[in-house]
Amino acid sequence: MFQGENMFRPLRRKKNERTMDQAKALLHSARRGVLAVNGDAGYPYAIPINYWYDEDAQRIIFHSAKAGYKVDALNASDKVCFTVYGKESVREEKWAPYVESVVAFGRCHAIEEEESAKAALIQFARKYYPSEDLIVQAMERSWHGVRMYQIDIEHLSGKEVQER
Repeated sequence: MFQGENMFRPLRRKKNERTMDQAKALLHSARRGVLAVNGDAGYPYAIPINYWYDEDAQRIIFHSAKAGYKVDALNASDKVCFTVYGKESVREEKWAPYVESVVAFGRCHAIEEEESAKAALIQFARKYYPSEDLIVQAMERSWHGVRMYQIDIEHLSGKEVQER
């Protein structure tokens, strides 16, 4: 069970709930997710991002520029929601597709210690780059403009719905 688990609503339709293993598998396999933060004037701000899921630490790692709306929102409030969806399938007996999704709530902060941030970036990059050489080249080219963030997951749930 995650920290703060009793603060979050249970899934209303239990028949759609995925197991924790299924939810974690989707977090590992999806390539992009949507990060929702508390934006200006109380409006939510949601943006698609690339990410890496660190299952051992129960964290979601992503990178960002060092300034911008997302950074300002994270500095104002560390509470975030992160969503991924995928594994769309059509079953013979049904015409409309089934889609799985995972929603994670947590606290997000910049990884301040440089060596930890670099290690997180390398792990993140391994998900997207085909070789270590390309990772090294990309880090040399852009490290100075990157800030690494981590979401410490407090609640995680997965579900599957049929889109009809």
